[in-house]
Amino acid sequence: MVLKKWGQLAKTAIVTIFILSVASKADAVDALKTCTCLLKECRIELAKCISNPACAANVACLQTCNNRPDETECQIKCGDLFENSVVDEFNECAVSRKKCVPRKSDVGDFPVPDPSVLVQKFDMNDFIGKWHITRGLNPTFDVFGCQLHEFHTEGNKLVGSLTWRIGTPDGGFFTRSAVQKFVQDPKYPGILYNHDNEYLHYQDDWYILSSKVENSPDDYIFVYYKGRNDAWDGYGGSVLYTRSSVLPETIIPELQIAAQKVGRDFNTFIKTDNTCGPEPPLVERLEKKVEEGERTIIKEVEEIEEEVEKVKEKEVSLFSRLFEGFKELQQDEENFIRELSKEEMDILDGLKMEATEVEKLFGNALPIRKLR
Repeated sequence: MVLKKWGQLAKTAIVTIFILSVASKADAVDALKTCTCLLKECRIELAKCISNPACAANVACLQTCNNRPDETECQIKCGDLFENSVVDEFNECAVSRKKCVPRKSDVGDFPVPDPSVLVQKFDMNDFIGKWHITRGLNPTFDVFGCQLHEFHTEGNKLVGSLTWRIGTPDGGFFTRSAVQKFVQDPKYPGILYNHDNEYLHYQDDWYILSSKVENSPDDYIFVYYKGRNDAWDGYGGSVLYTRSSVLPETIIPELQIAAQKVGRDFNTFIKTDNTCGPEPPLVERLEKKVEEGERTIIKEVEEIEEEVEKVKEKEVSLFSRLFEGFKELQQDEENFIRELSKEEMDILDGLKMEATEVEKLFGNALPIRKLR
């Protein structure tokens, strides 16, 4: 997302410049265009989002993702935490229908494998029943707790009822679920397609790298996948399905060989937590977060003291550092605005005008509410 201070969205658009002053000029202009599009084309959905606790919390979470190296992955995690129909409605307008948010391009991180490296025979009926994901490649999509997926067939389709847990910052979790349907490639049995989805028009292609289904404890199906949707073209990952909730050691050599065929090292795959224990009591979770917060504060104080010690002769205090930082940010903002072209200033002026209109719609106060 492009706005850093969504709670003040209807009051001013200059905040966008403030935040994006550290970014490149082209990126900042793109952000202005996105803001203008949202305010013009999706104002009803935006109003619903800001007034909905989960959607507002999602937006607040997105603020923490700006300018991070893993910005897209961070945004996806926010969506995992704060998912509901209002969020879906906003995304449908902003991403799919009005295309206010630019689509992330495929950068080739997950190339389509050659059919020759896939299993040459695969019966979709082998997938029937319950499977655990015991290893995952992509931490953004594959490494959740308590991933139990149950499959069955309906005609020529494989239907998966998927459940998994999303960990919350306070040490608790939400249980999520989804249903996905796959059809088999008529020419290559090792390829399964999950297309024709309404939400974000997402498409997932599954490639079976290796499998063994003999009704034994070490049965497995090793899946590599690549997907695309209105927000991101070319995401992907890989998961290992096993009947057992823990990885059988006997199949690791086979998995290493299969992973190498698509340029991956199975040793880098991440172990998932399938213990599926109960959610810790709220008091216990709060105590844990307080302890973590105290450790973080102590660490930060030590780092500040160490830094001050290094520049003792300058007598740098924490307050003076903050003041200097504010002055630099203010100067960046002024420099950025001076460098804007007429076209870019027109975009900014339009954004200010639209923000004024939205303020009339929403009122003077647009609080970001907490979910919990």
